[in-house]
Amino acid sequence: MISLAPGVKVFLALGATDMRKGIDGLSLVVARHLEKDLFSGQVFAFCNRKGTAIKLLLWDRNGFWVLHKRLERQRFRWPRTEAEVMEVGLRELGWLLDGLDPLRVKGHARLEYSTIF
Repeated sequence: MISLAPGVKVFLALGATDMRKGIDGLSLVVARHLEKDLFSGQVFAFCNRKGTAIKLLLWDRNGFWVLHKRLERQRFRWPRTEAEVMEVGLRELGWLLDGLDPLRVKGHARLEYSTIF
């Protein structure tokens, strides 16, 4: 069972990724192109050119997980920016997987207090 700690970061590899890549190929993308730590417990997300498939790669204690979702009729709203990688939270990843554009969805601002009175 995958267990993700609160505050886990999700790194979107922006642009298109060849979905024929497996664990080894995606790991090389993370290490060489995104320059991130594969073993950090963070989630790395990749999307194909058509926007119909997403793969998630993450390290879990003693091995890698790869989750692959392919849409049959719709497309994911994968962010398009100049950057190679974008950091989002699990909440935004959920929005993305549900078909929402994580750059356009705006929720309530987070409030943080140090005292009650």
